[in-house]
Amino acid sequence: MTQPTPLAGPAPAKPSCAIVLVNLGTPQAPTAPAVRRYLREFLSDRRVVDLPRLLWWPLLNLVILPLRCTRVARKYADVWMPDGSPLAVFTRRLARAVQAQCPELRVADAMRYGEPALARVLHELRAQHLDRIVVLPLYPQYSTTTTASVQDVVAQVTAQWAADSAEPAPQVRTIEQYAQDADWVEAVAASIRAHRAQHGNPAHMLFSFHGLPQRLADAGDPYPQQCQASARAVAARLGLADEAWSLTYQSRFGREKWLEPSTAGTLDDLARRGVRRVDVVAPGFAVDCLETLEEVAKELAGDFRVRGGDLRYIACLNDSADHARALAAIARRELQAIA
Repeated sequence: MTQPTPLAGPAPAKPSCAIVLVNLGTPQAPTAPAVRRYLREFLSDRRVVDLPRLLWWPLLNLVILPLRCTRVARKYADVWMPDGSPLAVFTRRLARAVQAQCPELRVADAMRYGEPALARVLHELRAQHLDRIVVLPLYPQYSTTTTASVQDVVAQVTAQWAADSAEPAPQVRTIEQYAQDADWVEAVAASIRAHRAQHGNPAHMLFSFHGLPQRLADAGDPYPQQCQASARAVAARLGLADEAWSLTYQSRFGREKWLEPSTAGTLDDLARRGVRRVDVVAPGFAVDCLETLEEVAKELAGDFRVRGGDLRYIACLNDSADHARALAAIARRELQAIA
């Protein structure tokens, strides 16, 4: 029997409102079978891969999953924590930190793919007879491949509630983005300042965001513009000159053209130019995960080291107090808007 999803921690006995922090998802174990289950769900979402199903299903099940799962599982094993996947561990901790900032509210965490599943968390919150729920996807920058997929689940659940009028349903709102939120920008800037105070200033700063197929941007996805806005806002808060930082994109998948410049290509270019110290921050990721800890802090840092350089990775905001305060303020404003 499925056990109820544990919520974030101490909260009032009868809260009237809730915040749901939603992250992408993660395998339940660093094993090939667990990775296969996770990737199959993730890559089956039409928001993620919009190829015709007759083309995509054979490619996914007969080529991609058999070839990728063992290799990806090894990568997860390299960064796995005692309590689980870094993304899951830090998301749970962040939910607890936001709960501490919002003692009058119920705070839960959920995943778009995998567990705790967003739909189930929403149904459980409805059973607590709440008035309002704010869903906060942990994607500062909106994309049709991420935030819109969360909105799809919310729409499906609320449609079920509307059809089932036997018991009252809470009002639900989803926050689309917080790419330039002042508190969030300051939290990112403060984390960079703290890193520099301990390690010194680099020769160059990279703001590395998760990539996106170029055709989606060409079709109107606002993600690259929001990444640029976030990077510019943080750079301005730090007082960085234009030539002191770059915006790049990582985590390319497949053979089609993705957003440029790539993080790996930019690091190669910096090495050729004789730049020997680079700091990399990933402000599109709310918490550390495979893409930051394995791809950036290990793989890209190792490649840059071979070229004679020193790549210093700046951790995501994770469950820091500044991050929790920023997200709590964003969610409270949204709750007030649906009061």
